[in-house]
Amino acid sequence: MAAAAALRGLVGIAAAGGRRVRACGQRWDVGWRGFRAGASGGRPGAAAARGSSPSRSSAARKAWSMRGAAASAGRKGWVSGGFESEDGKLTCGYSSFIGRRSTMEDCYDIKLTKVDGQPVNLFGVFDGHGGNLAAAYLKDTLFKNLMKQPEFLTDTKLAISRAFLETDRDILETISSSFRDDGSTALAAVLIGKRLYVANVGDSRAVASKAGKAVPLSKDHKPNRKDERKRVEDAGGVVIWDDTWRVGGILAMSRAFGNRMLKEYVIAEPDIQEEEVNSDLEYLILATDGLWDVVRNEDAVALLKAEDGPQAAAVKLTEIAYSRHSADNITCVVVQFHHDK
Repeated sequence: MAAAAALRGLVGIAAAGGRRVRACGQRWDVGWRGFRAGASGGRPGAAAARGSSPSRSSAARKAWSMRGAAASAGRKGWVSGGFESEDGKLTCGYSSFIGRRSTMEDCYDIKLTKVDGQPVNLFGVFDGHGGNLAAAYLKDTLFKNLMKQPEFLTDTKLAISRAFLETDRDILETISSSFRDDGSTALAAVLIGKRLYVANVGDSRAVASKAGKAVPLSKDHKPNRKDERKRVEDAGGVVIWDDTWRVGGILAMSRAFGNRMLKEYVIAEPDIQEEEVNSDLEYLILATDGLWDVVRNEDAVALLKAEDGPQAAAVKLTEIAYSRHSADNITCVVVQFHHDK
């Protein structure tokens, strides 16, 4: 209810022609140590949590140094951070950059919590279009809705699917009375024990490094994908070429949250992949299409081990995408698994 009220407030501001500038990313650092986060203009290492080692602080300073094209653009619209789990089994870094767009419509969410005493890790990236209302709502609400599902621990795939569809209905109900038709992708990784679930709606992408090889854990929902085009056309929609393949000649993806006017064809039912977390799984990258438009899966994975930890890797991936003239917002989350802990 609180999230819906906040979204209604944003809709009111938009309808009145006003603006609210806000950082779209969200993090919970409960149960994590050595948390380091920075926004535009911050001082490297200033937010380091108690207990971080000198070597970790050094790595944070390196990650704070934006190089090349991103550095020349300045830090405006850029945020980065990183942390490690209390047991040392996971480290994570993120980087989010407005890039060449005039507005920031990407969001990210990172949570560590417990459900019925079971540690749960959740990572998500959300790429808005037509405005940032849908992406901001997903950031604030999707994981909360997921963890409330009665089947979350016993039938996680079912819980994910239900949470995605319920959240989509909430977005449509909240925005339906406005002149807005915001939409958003959602890419979520849910880690429960040794099971990893990756759920995708839209054209953001998850790629794992498994035994040194790039393994995609999601498939982009593009209108020209044979199965997606058939689903859209079977529902009475059309897929039209207009500089790229688009549903109804409008939307360049075939699944999304929101997009009320195309909802009959553009669904929010997630594709879900389940993976066992074993010694082969080294890294996981979650990123919006601002990265994947210009960086191949294999190139992204090859870069990971050359960088000093996942935060530096996330920053470097963001920087490379910008230097290759990505025209979109760029948001990247990198998770590293430490199996020797």
